[in-house]
Amino acid sequence: MSQNKPPHRQEILDALEKFYFFHTAQHYDPLLNDAARDNLSHQDFLHRLLDGELAARHEKTVLRLIREAHFPFIKTIDSYDWAHPTKIPKSLILKSLDFDFVRKNEHLIFLSPSSLGKTHLSIAIAYAACQKEIKSLFTTAADMINHLVASKSDQSLERALKKYCSPRLLVIDELGYLPLDKQGRDLFFQVISKRSGTGSIILTTNKPFKNWNDIFEDNAVATAIAERLIEHGELIKIEGPSYRIKARKQKMLDPELLDQNK
Repeated sequence: MSQNKPPHRQEILDALEKFYFFHTAQHYDPLLNDAARDNLSHQDFLHRLLDGELAARHEKTVLRLIREAHFPFIKTIDSYDWAHPTKIPKSLILKSLDFDFVRKNEHLIFLSPSSLGKTHLSIAIAYAACQKEIKSLFTTAADMINHLVASKSDQSLERALKKYCSPRLLVIDELGYLPLDKQGRDLFFQVISKRSGTGSIILTTNKPFKNWNDIFEDNAVATAIAERLIEHGELIKIEGPSYRIKARKQKMLDPELLDQNK
């Protein structure tokens, strides 16, 4: 940059920060130098300035949403092994990435035996939603219920319910691995009911709807929850052998390991 600072430089920087244009303020001098080098018109310079500011704000928003989503780990659609399942509706899953189902407050229900990647896919979709600035939250069914039960004892249930009802997209993982008692199923029903028409859910489960009575131990509640999800939801059924069993077999057949065991 020239030794002679542009006129009104500090006043402009102060104004930029007052308008929360922090990225532009931070890169103000390089932006001016680039504009002069490229002989930009006032309009082109303004476009470049605003484009850079919006890109920086988007990146900051995405990072915040990913942090607030509380993913246990990051997974992407590209890293999913589509060849492993014997049956999977790939086109339907890929179509979900247009997030039309979120705009319509609809749901996705992933059904498969354990270790076929339904958690991977649910996180990948929610992670992609964060990239689109869609507020998302990941939780297991057990963690959500335990949090809601605990909140009743300290009179913070409404605040806890808001945590699970306010995100546009809520991922509830591992429904069906443990049965729910009366308090648990009532709280689970509250979340599903409060989100009806106001947000989307991605649910993963290892039990088909006909066996949900085993989870909720109350046929009426199980039916009511299933109907609310099915009415505005899409069932995504995945079939095939367990990833863990496959990995174990591959490990057993590893030539290096076989040599070590000789």
